[in-house]
Amino acid sequence: MSTTQERPAPSAGVPPQGQVANPVRPPRVSARRRRPGMIALSLALIAAGGAGVAVLLLQVAQRTEVVTVVRDVQVGQVLTEQDLGKASVALDPAVKAVEADELESVVGKRAAVELKPGSLLAPSQVTKDSLVKAGEQLVPIGLKPEQVPATALVPGQKVRLVHVPAQGATASKPESDTTPKTLAGRVVKASAAAPGSGVVVVDVATAATDGPTVAAWVASGTLRLVLDAPDGS
Repeated sequence: MSTTQERPAPSAGVPPQGQVANPVRPPRVSARRRRPGMIALSLALIAAGGAGVAVLLLQVAQRTEVVTVVRDVQVGQVLTEQDLGKASVALDPAVKAVEADELESVVGKRAAVELKPGSLLAPSQVTKDSLVKAGEQLVPIGLKPEQVPATALVPGQKVRLVHVPAQGATASKPESDTTPKTLAGRVVKASAAAPGSGVVVVDVATAATDGPTVAAWVASGTLRLVLDAPDGS
């Protein structure tokens, strides 16, 4: 009696004996879609960064050597080399400054305005002319707070020096003699208001023949300062 030997059934996933298993394919991974908006944004950021670097390099390349003020210089003071320095700056076309190679040309000139350390020197801030010219005298005039014009007093500004008689002094004079006397003057310098009193001292250049008269008006407290129109009329 023959015995039939049963073969065990092949397990799942195991190929029958004598057969080669097919290679296992990796799962498909779908490629991410590239978003056109993100690409455009990236390109824009790269372009902006490149433009910023280009502007920075351009500004560095266009720096200009200019003359600077290194210490206080009063109005009318003669400029020396010790008053001035040099600096390299990116200069805006609207800003007018004396270039470094012109430094020697401003040495020996006078300050037309008060100069402060750390500022750039502009051509309009210096002059070759004396602020007190030949045939003129400089008279200091003290102005109380209520006598100081709201408009800033600047060097070169033309003014009228008006004599205002004291109260009661005109009562005995004919009407034709009560018209205030006036003299022409020019502001050379105006100080800041003094702490406490608020008095502003204005140096005014006037004709040498008028200097003593103006000084007398100042001493008697009968002088008032009036600004002329910009055209001097």
